[in-house]
Amino acid sequence: MTEKDKLLAQRIYLFLGALFITSLVVSNLIFQKFFYWYPFDAKVFDTKLFEISVGILPYPITFLITDLISEIYGKKRANDIVVAGIFASFFSMIIVYVANAAPATAWSPVNNDLFSTVFGATAIAVFASMMAYLLAQFIDIQIYHFWKRLTKGKHLWLRNNFSTFLSQFVDTFTVLFLLCSFGKIEWNLFTGLLIAGFLFKVLIAVVDTPFLYLGVHLFRKRFKLGINEEIKLL
Repeated sequence: MTEKDKLLAQRIYLFLGALFITSLVVSNLIFQKFFYWYPFDAKVFDTKLFEISVGILPYPITFLITDLISEIYGKKRANDIVVAGIFASFFSMIIVYVANAAPATAWSPVNNDLFSTVFGATAIAVFASMMAYLLAQFIDIQIYHFWKRLTKGKHLWLRNNFSTFLSQFVDTFTVLFLLCSFGKIEWNLFTGLLIAGFLFKVLIAVVDTPFLYLGVHLFRKRFKLGINEEIKLL
């Protein structure tokens, strides 16, 4: 690989990392709003199917990106992005805390109470999300590379979906368990939200599989990579 190609690969990695971190941080900031999407009228444990937090919308992007980085750049680079995401999330929590402590002026469009209502649970959200995120992302990367070794780089759909299915269940269960434990969500909603959230994430994982194939194809074509070959960055 030429120096020009290595520089381009490094820049793409940085852009993927920026997209990953943005998706993660935003999901923690917006999680308190819940929305509904009813492709059909169904309930699970008195909770309407796909009645879920808007924080779930950008979150699956993080798993798509880590799978793409795992495939093209390797396990270590994927783990580096995960660690960077943790740092960014805690740093954003500190900024929100400082902003919440600063007293609003009398003419401020957003007063102290409104700001606290929207962002007051951010610390708990970040803590719950980080615990779930740590478990889920590292599980996702480990399982992804297990299947990659087992299949010798073939059957991309298999490792993408199998790693994401298990890791997303761990993520959904952990974050809901912690939020219910801290009293942010009622326990009677736990099972319904767990099933609805997990099914939604499974659906997204299936939908994003063609995008992973496209991304891998473009990388391999541009950088002339063979099956199971990875780009080694400095």
